[in-house]
Amino acid sequence: MWFWLALGSAIFAALTSILAKVGIEGVGSNLATAIRTMVVVVMAWGMVFVTHQESGIKLISQKSWIFLILSGLATGISWLCYYKALQIGDASKVVPIDKLSVVITLVLAFVFLHEEFTTKSIIGCILIGAGTLMMVL
Repeated sequence: MWFWLALGSAIFAALTSILAKVGIEGVGSNLATAIRTMVVVVMAWGMVFVTHQESGIKLISQKSWIFLILSGLATGISWLCYYKALQIGDASKVVPIDKLSVVITLVLAFVFLHEEFTTKSIIGCILIGAGTLMMVL
């Protein structure tokens, strides 16, 4: 199931980029990010209530609160950077650079989460990095 959800994520992320590039025309990047964020907030809370998970908020630990807030801040900064880059650059160049997050995530997961860094993942990182350079140069 995780594979299909991850594939859905990739498809909708691709749609996000194309729809945003069209929608951001004539709109400030910060305003566009705020509008997108409001839609995401409504959808996320809607899913919480539809799945009856709202009572779980009382069970969240302090550590989880801190890291969820930090993750939210990182997401917000990422979106602000992304929308500004998308506004002034070509989607075909901005998106591949944004996807370097895959390589950065693998390195951070190795350093901070002590996840395994295999020969396969090293080769994958090199190929993603090389592919990104080929697409944007």
